[in-house]
Amino acid sequence: VQLQASGGGLVQPGGSLRLSCEARGSIFRIIDMAWYRQAPGKERELVAHITRDANISYVDAVKGRFTISRDNAKHTTSLQMNSLKVEDTAVYYCYADVRFIRGTEIHQKGYWGRGTLVTVSS
Repeated sequence: VQLQASGGGLVQPGGSLRLSCEARGSIFRIIDMAWYRQAPGKERELVAHITRDANISYVDAVKGRFTISRDNAKHTTSLQMNSLKVEDTAVYYCYADVRFIRGTEIHQKGYWGRGTLVTVSS
């Protein structure tokens, strides 16, 4: 299973970006999906989380500005980021908790995308 993220880039404060992530491979079911970010010199933090039945949570810093969504049939998740601030600058990673079949058994494992850089600067 591989997660491929896209959509990062340079944007001015107050601008918007949309990040997308697609999981590819032998997937039985994706349970949870999430976006994390890691700013320079800081630890990776959870930004937004969405369960399979669309229960959603956000870190306080992005509430009201970011919106996470997913498409269960396409194994994708997106993060719409509005009113971006300089402090949103970070590498953003998508994460998926995936169930897959190996032989006759169902296994579950977390997978990370490679990260996409979001830079908010004037």
